[in-house]
Amino acid sequence: MRIIEGTPIVIVLQEPREKIWGVLREISSAGVFVRGLDINSFEDFVQAAIHDTPFYGIGDHFFPMWRIEKVTKDEPDGDIPSLEQQFEQRTELRITEFWQAI
Repeated sequence: MRIIEGTPIVIVLQEPREKIWGVLREISSAGVFVRGLDINSFEDFVQAAIHDTPFYGIGDHFFPMWRIEKVTKDEPDGDIPSLEQQFEQRTELRITEFWQAI
């Protein structure tokens, strides 16, 4: 499985433990560049997109490899849609285009 630039991903971090959801910008032996947000802010992000209000929790981040526990594609799990699918179903916006615009 190859994860390429522009792919929606979930990053699990350690020390402190966090989960980040976003779009991959670059991955290298040094770390991961992602445009995203803490997964705990997902609902607020969706509501801001629906109501066309500002959301301040999204940004461009670099996480060094020593903090990364796991990087996975944001994919559906059985009947549960991916976060990307949930965002697009609820907002009728494509996440990659939306993030490029903000």
